[in-house]
Amino acid sequence: MQPRETTDTVIIGAGVIGLAIASELAPSRSVVLLEQESRFGEHLSSRNSEVIHAGLYYPPDSLKARLCLRGNALLYQYCQEQQIPYQQCGKLIVASQSQQEALDNLYRNAMESGATGLHRCNQSWLRQQEPWLQASEALLSEHSGILDSHAFLSILAQEAERQHALLCYRHRVQRIDCGPGDFLLQVESDDTTFELRCQHLINAAGLHAVPLLKDCNGFPAEKIPEQRLARGNYFSLSGGSPTRRLVYPLPEADGLGIHLTVDQAGNARFGPDVEWIKHRDYQVNITRLPQFEEAIRRYWPSLDADRLTPAYAGIRPKLFMEGEPYRDFLIQGEKEHGIKGMINLLGIESPGLTAALAIAEDIANLG
Repeated sequence: MQPRETTDTVIIGAGVIGLAIASELAPSRSVVLLEQESRFGEHLSSRNSEVIHAGLYYPPDSLKARLCLRGNALLYQYCQEQQIPYQQCGKLIVASQSQQEALDNLYRNAMESGATGLHRCNQSWLRQQEPWLQASEALLSEHSGILDSHAFLSILAQEAERQHALLCYRHRVQRIDCGPGDFLLQVESDDTTFELRCQHLINAAGLHAVPLLKDCNGFPAEKIPEQRLARGNYFSLSGGSPTRRLVYPLPEADGLGIHLTVDQAGNARFGPDVEWIKHRDYQVNITRLPQFEEAIRRYWPSLDADRLTPAYAGIRPKLFMEGEPYRDFLIQGEKEHGIKGMINLLGIESPGLTAALAIAEDIANLG
């Protein structure tokens, strides 16, 4: 065991959340960011739809609603300032005749949450704007868009390092001894094992955030939620996209439905679905293709299924409390778990990419 090192703040996890927090905190304190992979954003942050969400889906009093709306504004501004490729292309949430009430409820929720730039679009408008699309009505969100998530992650990492944060890749946290304002981490790198002491510990480990708490000596076990894994498969569409907008069905219980997104080059892909898995596995499950075809044809009846090919898969951490789904972000500070100086960011799935800068802002304000 090598001698102990000491720093003010340790952040665990170099996904978009960890990088955003490091960039936010580094100007005012010494920051060490530990990442077990060889580069940033290898999991949740690079395996998603790259969508800038506009706060439509989440209950008005939820963290997701507040942080998504604030993050949306911050993210568009950041993309402009840092010249990160993005498009404010807009999103259509489509409904059939039998889904009218559900669309009404979504619109009402979005308005109560503070979302703006929303328009109800009738069938006549849809026929003119998106003739390929089958829907009786749609909700258009002007402030939804897409961005180059890799460029975003890269700029955040560069900014954190420019502010003298130390980004340590291939560094795995094996154990944490928790005390009030005093944390001792056992860290393993490729060539050594050492101890690192800090006053502030921020657990932004994504899929590993909940499992990591089980290796925290002194952390109350009753404050550790259950985490289950939901794989989301994606299929690419060969040839041209029928639209430059995002097109979503109405949301489902555990996700936003199999939707159409476009990338910066205008290529289309569909996903994610929700496939419950026991262990981390990023292999696209091609047996899900018939379910994709059925879901897509509800709003695009003339889809040529031969144009669909496996793209990639992501995995979302889904939290459960006493066996029931917990659908909000779970951000635990001293008030929640009783340990001064420790913040856990748990269940940070969609809209985590959109909310990242707002989450970092909140963490900085917590001191």
